[in-house]
Amino acid sequence: MPRLAAALRGLAVAAAALMTVTVLPSAAAAGAAHRPVPPSGRQPGPASGPPSGPPSMPKEFVALRDVDPTILQEMRYPTVHNFTGVPVDGYRRPVCLLTRDAARALHRAQRSFLRHGLSLKVYDCYRPQRAVDHFVRWGKDLGDQRMKGEFYPREDKSKLFDDGYIAARSGHSRGSTLDVTLVRLPALPTRPYVPGEPLAPCYGPKAARFPDNSLDMGTGFDCFDTLAHTLDPRIHGRQRANRLLLKHGLERAGFVNLPEEWWHFTFTPETFPDTYFDFPVG
Repeated sequence: MPRLAAALRGLAVAAAALMTVTVLPSAAAAGAAHRPVPPSGRQPGPASGPPSGPPSMPKEFVALRDVDPTILQEMRYPTVHNFTGVPVDGYRRPVCLLTRDAARALHRAQRSFLRHGLSLKVYDCYRPQRAVDHFVRWGKDLGDQRMKGEFYPREDKSKLFDDGYIAARSGHSRGSTLDVTLVRLPALPTRPYVPGEPLAPCYGPKAARFPDNSLDMGTGFDCFDTLAHTLDPRIHGRQRANRLLLKHGLERAGFVNLPEEWWHFTFTPETFPDTYFDFPVG
């Protein structure tokens, strides 16, 4: 219990420092109606009458902060520090939204990690289809390579689709998938990215990569490189142990890892296994 109490005190300090990226709305304020994306990927239009306005969050979704305020949040896509170099469409605020089942499962995993002086930290959660569409447009714009030096130094941008890094659909849009890592407590926030600053390869030594308060996982988040594969044999020692610690802890709570990305997990069974939503975040 003393370790858990110390961990919670550390989280309080980290949460206060991260207020700029973790101010979250309540689930109720986000609304109860939704407008899912059909299998064709196109948005259905209104049957008649005036436009109904933007789609809103269905009742099966919650803000993670309402379920577990101790989980740290460093939402990347509302900021310029991501592989596109600009805020991504559909992210109005740095909010982690998930289906209620996924959020509760993540809470169970967090309780286990806290006992060991660790905390989960999420980079992305529910992702609207319009954000995925933004990624696709960016992937086709071969002239925009401003963030190549950090996120895909060894990858030819023209091959991002063929190599599986960019796709027209994402499991994140179904609401039970998230990108997550582990942080040792007490945690200090990651420093802000300064647009135009020199970029360091995401697969370099931890001290050389962009600073992140997470455990050393061998690469940074969203590293478009085979070294990001969870069980890549070139990752060993403490880095491999950290990946397996995250993987096994989340698997015990019902999550499944995507083998190509050590940070990518989906809670199963999914609440919406076949529906891709497009309501905005925030």
